[in-house]
Amino acid sequence: MLELLLKSIIQAIDILLTVYIWIIIARVIISWINLSPYHPVVNFIYKITEPILSPLRKLIPPIAGIDFTPVVVILGIYFLKNLLQYLMVKLLFFKILFR
Repeated sequence: MLELLLKSIIQAIDILLTVYIWIIIARVIISWINLSPYHPVVNFIYKITEPILSPLRKLIPPIAGIDFTPVVVILGIYFLKNLLQYLMVKLLFFKILFR
């Protein structure tokens, strides 16, 4: 029962991280087409992504005018997703091994 709950939590986190990746991609596209920052959807996307992107911009300055922080965040999220999947596989393997 506990394993099922833990597996469900890991899967929910995985889905949320995937949605966040798509929100970051939407922000990048919005920056290319220059939509109004006062639009509610654009404002929502900026509010959700800025807490993660802003501190990284202090560490990674734009190179030739290109902001690479969304790429770094997406790579970090993929690393975290792989780590969660690895932990889930280890948990299931441990359960099968020590039944």
